[in-house]
Amino acid sequence: MPDDAATSNLGARLASCIAPGMRVYVSGELGSGKTTLIRGLLRALGVQDRVKSPSYALVELYVVSRLDLYHFDFYRFLDDLEFGDAGLAEYFQGDGVCLVEWPERAGRALPLPDLEISLAYAPPGRTISVNALSKAGQQCLANCRNA
Repeated sequence: MPDDAATSNLGARLASCIAPGMRVYVSGELGSGKTTLIRGLLRALGVQDRVKSPSYALVELYVVSRLDLYHFDFYRFLDDLEFGDAGLAEYFQGDGVCLVEWPERAGRALPLPDLEISLAYAPPGRTISVNALSKAGQQCLANCRNA
């Protein structure tokens, strides 16, 4: 991905295949484009509100006609015990879509994702890898490729 616009466009493409109950985990260094990708996804779904990384709030809710989207940021977690202490497990059960930045900070406390996205610097831009880890994730990627 050469720039933020391309990263945002990838998020928009993923929006076309997001389904209720999906978990999408986004990893990468500070400033690698995690929030940009999620912002692109949310904008494509029609979110007009300001989209920022919820570093202090831990979670932001966005409601789009057919979806409840929960945007998490676990950057400030020191270990996976904080996930349980924050009472966040219930968000990952049910039909809400969970978009998670810094999932590695919650460790094994998180359920497995449907999609795992990794961003890394690769001057002059960045590289992005997307892996499907469930049937829903595989279907999502297949739909994105055909869109």
